[in-house]
Amino acid sequence: MRSTIKDVSERAGVSIKTVSRVLNKERYVGAATREKVEEAVRALNFRPSLAARSLAGRRSFQIGLICDNPSPAYVYAMQTGIRDRCEVDGVRMIAQPYDRNSGRLLEEVEALVATSHLDGLILTPPVSDHDEVLDFLKERGVRVVRVSPGHRPEASAAVFIDNRAAAYEVTRHLLSRGHRRVGHILGQRDFATSAQRYEGYLAALGEAGIDPDPALIEQGDYDFASGARAAEAMLSLGSPPSAIFAASDDMAAGALAAAHRRGVRVPAELAIAGFGDDPLASYVWPPLTTTRQPVRDLAWNAADLLLLPEETFEQRELPHALMVRDSTG
Repeated sequence: MRSTIKDVSERAGVSIKTVSRVLNKERYVGAATREKVEEAVRALNFRPSLAARSLAGRRSFQIGLICDNPSPAYVYAMQTGIRDRCEVDGVRMIAQPYDRNSGRLLEEVEALVATSHLDGLILTPPVSDHDEVLDFLKERGVRVVRVSPGHRPEASAAVFIDNRAAAYEVTRHLLSRGHRRVGHILGQRDFATSAQRYEGYLAALGEAGIDPDPALIEQGDYDFASGARAAEAMLSLGSPPSAIFAASDDMAAGALAAAHRRGVRVPAELAIAGFGDDPLASYVWPPLTTTRQPVRDLAWNAADLLLLPEETFEQRELPHALMVRDSTG
């Protein structure tokens, strides 16, 4: 039979109310008492009912994730990181997909809040910078943590990496290999991360005394197909680039495929670098030089901030790392 909170109470020798306080991570519970309750929970393999916990207080023990990203690897890592943190507190994650091109984002967020009684929301780009959504959630008193926001840092707690610095390091790496015609494939226009990575690319060129060539800058959509199209356009130039930095690994993989189709040797004739360090970066040939963006850790920390007993506006910056592989020689 499934263990109940009463069973935990009896085994630990404390009241049901005390067990509830420990499960809800409330303060003012002594360390020794908390340990007795946690030992009883483990021994009985107790799993509290979300419905019962919701009825006992004002929380639903559910948080929502609003995520729309062209990279399946990003979405998976984001969901996994949040789920891992939620399991610690016995909280359920609800993932809400949406179509950014539908024009109904605000309506969908309003409907989600109205029907699910969530304890809070995690917003990923580009929703993390959607002013109407942010204003609505503030008005309704919904706790929010944003991943990689581009503006309004005072609006909520947030987790992020320094995208500008990471892109600067990748571009500087290419320049250190002797490349002077370095192309860049931009990420989606409505993502703040796209602009931040572009700024890092420009900063590295400027430091090296190189004026950016508009012909070597192509718009992408953070996906494989747009990376391939952008690389095709650059490689068709009379003076093509000797290196390409794409703002995502998916676009870098597309650029690599375009080079292979044209018989351009990588890295002998063209160096290619990406951003993210998705599993794809190690699967393609040659493996991609890239920046490791710890998406799973970003997700875990976003959930951790959201599950704190009291709302916080903490800004957590996580480290990135340059991963040098064969695609840049």
